[in-house]
Amino acid sequence: MTQTPDPAAEAKKPKIDRTKRIAMPERAAEVRRHDFNEVPEGFTPDQARTEATRCLLCKKPQCVPGCPVGIDIPGFVKLIAEGKFEEAADRILLVNALPAVCGRVCPQETQCEVKCVLGKKGDPLSIGNLERFAADWKRARGQCPLPPPAPPTGRKVAIVGSGPAGLTCAGELVTRGYEATIFEAFHKTGGVLVYGIPEFRLPKSIVQDEVNRLAARGVKIVTNAVIGKLDTVDELLAQYDAVFVGVGAGAPMFLGVPGEDLLGVYSANEYLTRTNLMRAYDREHADTPILRAKRVAVTGGGNVAMDSARTALRLGAEAVYLLYRRSRQEMPARAAEIHHAEQEGIQFNFLVNPTRIMGDEKGWVTGIECQRQELGEPDASGRRRPVPIKGSEFVLQIDTLIVAIGNRPNPIVPKTTPGMQTNKWGLIVADEATGRTTKPLVWAGGDIVTGAATVISAMGAGQAAARDIDKFLGSPDPREWQAPAPAPAEVKK
Repeated sequence: MTQTPDPAAEAKKPKIDRTKRIAMPERAAEVRRHDFNEVPEGFTPDQARTEATRCLLCKKPQCVPGCPVGIDIPGFVKLIAEGKFEEAADRILLVNALPAVCGRVCPQETQCEVKCVLGKKGDPLSIGNLERFAADWKRARGQCPLPPPAPPTGRKVAIVGSGPAGLTCAGELVTRGYEATIFEAFHKTGGVLVYGIPEFRLPKSIVQDEVNRLAARGVKIVTNAVIGKLDTVDELLAQYDAVFVGVGAGAPMFLGVPGEDLLGVYSANEYLTRTNLMRAYDREHADTPILRAKRVAVTGGGNVAMDSARTALRLGAEAVYLLYRRSRQEMPARAAEIHHAEQEGIQFNFLVNPTRIMGDEKGWVTGIECQRQELGEPDASGRRRPVPIKGSEFVLQIDTLIVAIGNRPNPIVPKTTPGMQTNKWGLIVADEATGRTTKPLVWAGGDIVTGAATVISAMGAGQAAARDIDKFLGSPDPREWQAPAPAPAEVKK
């Protein structure tokens, strides 16, 4: 018997405002700026269901092509709306081995969410926050297993680097029946997820949980293993059927101005690695040497610059200045990270560029001279080029400078691997769709191929490479190695 809806009860149901997203609860700025605890608090079940109900469940969803790993976004969102939280997490885990990580640090606003049709008349669906909710829900109730593995293939793959690309490649390969071994140069697994991203944005316990889950599925992990020194790629190929290189782009770039050799000048790589990986953030339990500064300047406008500035504040700085040579509109950092930095008291200085660093007779930083800029015509990045304004120099009194203007690839693997080509920037040349390099049986992906990019794009590269490794090694009669054909002018052998 069909029950007739009660008009009175239906009238009492709250109407869904599809134009506005549910705001993510977060800790107060005046409290969080003094510690390294996570800033966003996550959705409650009611908030998650309400937000998920905004989804229009499009017949041809554009959000899915916007995801580098191809998550079934409408599928898991629908399950959350129905209160099936664990099933939603399982749906994500079919293609994403690191959902709790992605839900926190991926730039959904420029990938999947920017494609959401709700954004045409209001706020796009909060896909990232919903992914985080589902992953956290399942993590709090036990392990998040990977899909059941295929029968063993008897083949072995070596993975160089344990960042997002390497972890994803390993997870995909073990699911397909391969024996995967990760070689990590540091003493902890996770790559940029542990040394580059601060605790207040990505708790290390979450990364460790994701790593433990992969290890439980059979991924072997070897730490303190610098490939290119301990073993070369060729030596790995003598032991394994294939090699995937996902070492990232962790070598720092500097300004090239006078005074960069003064004491108190850090690259963001060193500053964040000392703080995150070596636990300088945990003052009660670790004695990591790092300068406790009072007045800090950070150069740059990306997420790494935001992380550095907010870290300096939490380490006790009285004033933190962020120096960016373009305007706020051109900043590449996520909007949420800029917003959080402003809330916490970071002082933004737009359209300024350092020209020299000043020091005392003992070699310590005392100040930084900057020149004001104005925006000219767009450059190769599509952003308007900063043009110096003559006679506009000024000096900021500081005792520490953190340079966060980008990274370059570490050359150790390419230089010790004959036959592997790199481009003029030192990045490994690899096919975008498959990850194949110019060296047979060697694949590569992530920042070592693209330059500094996002966690999810590195994961997509690791996933694509794993699938191509399976396709190539799994063929009874493998085709001749088809390497990418880069433009000769951009290649160095």
